[in-house]
Amino acid sequence: MSDIPLVNALVYAGLGVVLFLAAFAVVRRMIPLDLWKEIGQERNVAAAIVAGAALLGLAWIIAATLH
Repeated sequence: MSDIPLVNALVYAGLGVVLFLAAFAVVRRMIPLDLWKEIGQERNVAAAIVAGAALLGLAWIIAATLH
């Protein structure tokens, strides 16, 4: 990449966010229910735990890959 550390950090951060959002969109499609409706309207704690676990897992994988 570039010799400027700030540019490298911004590029990798942007790439990480894009990959994270794309991967979470895939996870949302794989779950057989409307995740946001279950969490927001139905107050489904189990759905919130599943969403949180998916988010953390994806974040760790992407962070390890980009590190």
